[in-house]
Amino acid sequence: MRSERECQTRRMETSQTKTIEVVLNGQRRSVPAGLTVDRLLVFLEMNPSRVAVELDRAIVRKSDWAAAQVHDGAQLEVVWFVGGG
Repeated sequence: MRSERECQTRRMETSQTKTIEVVLNGQRRSVPAGLTVDRLLVFLEMNPSRVAVELDRAIVRKSDWAAAQVHDGAQLEVVWFVGGG
């Protein structure tokens, strides 16, 4: 069982988390500040092995995701690859 102090700390961290506004696939969305592209995909619960990412109209190579910062007002397009026949 969680202690009262742990619960208060968790509430404080959550309430103090800064967010930014981005446009993701044409839709405005609030996301935590300070994310890189790879962390954004984790936050969005997207499988990184099946997507391509465009940040501010430039394709971001998978090898650069960890360094590509998502800033306030960023425009992102995430495209899912779908297999089939």
